[in-house]
Amino acid sequence: MRGKRFPFLRWISIFLVLVAMLLFVVQLVTYSRIRANFAPGTVIAGVPVGGLNQQQAAERLVQAYSIPVEVHYGSAVIQIRPAVVDFDLQLETMLAVADQQRVNQPFWSAFWGYLWNRLPTPIAVPLRATFSEERLRAYLVSEVAARYDQPPSAAQPVPGSTNFSAGNPGLTLDIDRAVILISDALRSPSARVVNLSVVSVDPPRPSFQNLQILLQQVIDASGFDGLTELYLMDLQNGQEINFAYQNGDHLTPGIAFTAASTMKIPIMVSTYLRQPEPLPMELGELMTLMIERSENDPADRLMEQALGSNLGPLQVTADMQALGLPNTFLAGYFYVGAPLLRSFSTPANQRSDVNTAPDVYNQTTAAEMGMLLADIYQCAQSGGGTFAAVFPGEISQSECRQMVNYLVLDKIGVLLQAGLPEGTQFAHKHAWVTDPTDGVIHTISDAGIVYTPGGNYILTVYLYHPTQIIWDQANLMVAKLSMAVHNYYNLAP
Repeated sequence: MRGKRFPFLRWISIFLVLVAMLLFVVQLVTYSRIRANFAPGTVIAGVPVGGLNQQQAAERLVQAYSIPVEVHYGSAVIQIRPAVVDFDLQLETMLAVADQQRVNQPFWSAFWGYLWNRLPTPIAVPLRATFSEERLRAYLVSEVAARYDQPPSAAQPVPGSTNFSAGNPGLTLDIDRAVILISDALRSPSARVVNLSVVSVDPPRPSFQNLQILLQQVIDASGFDGLTELYLMDLQNGQEINFAYQNGDHLTPGIAFTAASTMKIPIMVSTYLRQPEPLPMELGELMTLMIERSENDPADRLMEQALGSNLGPLQVTADMQALGLPNTFLAGYFYVGAPLLRSFSTPANQRSDVNTAPDVYNQTTAAEMGMLLADIYQCAQSGGGTFAAVFPGEISQSECRQMVNYLVLDKIGVLLQAGLPEGTQFAHKHAWVTDPTDGVIHTISDAGIVYTPGGNYILTVYLYHPTQIIWDQANLMVAKLSMAVHNYYNLAP
């Protein structure tokens, strides 16, 4: 019996060995096939490629990263193909890195781990790709922003008023933010939808041209049939408006007007130019009377004492000419019967097309008085400007600030000041002249620096009427001109 059972057990053993060998071969073949491809769990650039060969993995990567990026601009949907921005997927490099992980594992040790179901966890291969940010920006500007941005509309002047209609805000693509968001989407195999960031843009200030239109409408609505010349300088950017206007007709600006008390601004500049710092107390008292009370006698005494000769007015004139103001001159003192020290012919008073019968003793133009105020402002702000260039080291920043402070003392509550909100800092000098021959006013002027939250500016207005200026009519018109300019600089957002 034992001899018969022994061969049976042998055959069973041999069979089991053969089965084991067969299973080993099967597992070896299976593992060899698995090893020939990327290991399970392999991820390249965020795309699972486990079990795929290199060609299949490459196709899957290309498919994932060729999907257009979908961008939303409001309700608009735009598809951006990667090729548009020269997107280059570096397939060979990424596949080689992933394959290197497989090659670096010894075959038999890896096979032994496979038999015990201990497969290694592949390290994810990061994306390697390039694209042209320059081309993306250009595309966003020319194809997206150009089509879908909504530019704001500026406020427009309201006829018959000193106000502007409200403008409309706009929408503008945030290009820098869009580049970041789209760059991230291009580098993602799945998150390829982008909601673009849009910036709300406040309505711009109306153009200077529209402001000039409004100012001329104010003059028309006032019924003033005399001559008006206005000069405006934006102290933020140097933009200017200068026009002369009468009964709907546009005249060439640069008209000679009687300067009257606005000439006290040049006198103040010449005083500081020739006096040491600080200004002596007695001269300061004369300056206050000249500017705040607009008295003529202190102006004469100031020139006599500060400018040191009987030719003080001519020194003021020489200073203005040195500053490039050829139409601004003072030819004698203010007191009645003062001798005319010199006759001045200027480009403005030699014009044949218009004549305001300017005083032979003192003349200026709206623009030149405005430019002088701008010189004071720039010097007070930074210590530089025309004063520093023409009179280096002669007029300091603190002295220019003192000039501004003196001009702020001129508080009359009419003309330009009447058109400004209460509390507005306004450094100015006003003037009007009653003609001794007929006892009426022919010339009114006001020139000043206006400081506002929306921006600082120079505004000068000179009026002339050959017959008579009606005070109430002219005063209201000048106030409205001032109000219109202030509204322009301080439009509600």
